[in-house]
Amino acid sequence: MPLLTILPAGKTIEVTEGMSILDALIAAGEKAPEPCGDEAKCGACHIFVHDGRKTVSKMQRLENERLDAIVGVGSKSRLACLTRLGGENVTIELLGFGSGL
Repeated sequence: MPLLTILPAGKTIEVTEGMSILDALIAAGEKAPEPCGDEAKCGACHIFVHDGRKTVSKMQRLENERLDAIVGVGSKSRLACLTRLGGENVTIELLGFGSGL
């Protein structure tokens, strides 16, 4: 099973391939927002994917458009609600959840 490392805490958890990063965070007991019901309307689940970017799902138009409206977006930015995990290890950084509001 792939591993998800969560920064800045340094917590590492086993995840299931195909699940969203947001679902993995919730399953791990991390405090995570779900204000828009995984519809990419709010951007509250903005994260950085540091390692494993090639194994996660490709960014779709909806996610790209939402990220364009968020302050502090970089090349590693993704929305946890729409990013699906692949078969390899991934390292993400939580940005205080709410950076997209």
